[in-house]
Amino acid sequence: MTKSISANAFPAHEHDHTVCIADALDSAEQHCVAHQLRFTPLRRQVLEIVWSRHAPIGAYEILDELRNESRAAAPPTVYRALEFLVDHGFVHKIESLNAFVGCDRPDSEHVGQFLICGSCHQVGELDDPEIAKLIAKKAKTVGFDVSHQTIEVRGVCSNCAGENHA
Repeated sequence: MTKSISANAFPAHEHDHTVCIADALDSAEQHCVAHQLRFTPLRRQVLEIVWSRHAPIGAYEILDELRNESRAAAPPTVYRALEFLVDHGFVHKIESLNAFVGCDRPDSEHVGQFLICGSCHQVGELDDPEIAKLIAKKAKTVGFDVSHQTIEVRGVCSNCAGENHA
């Protein structure tokens, strides 16, 4: 069954992120307990920073926020925390931006296709297995075996499109 993008993939601009952050932190904590993983204070703080907005955030922006919170952190520690969060599905890396966004489905294996709004810079995620299968099938026809897919599409989200036509 194909899952299409949900209406809340691009939350309203005035959307309160506190619920998103709390849900993401709770989910990550439960996942780590269930899988005997260490959800260190730094990993938790990095995840909280990533989820503080729906727009992608770079590692150095995360580092700056950690330093603003009086936490001594160095680039390698932030990158290790991000690597852990990506490896366990808590965040996705947006390759073209070298930045990260939170994932609201860390417990389900999926291949995301990312929709990047050029206006507000929010990222919505599709999870359409048919797209992934089609790419793998087409790649196979030219002798290419797909090991990883990251699909990023740029455009304008419905919130911004509505603002532009209001």
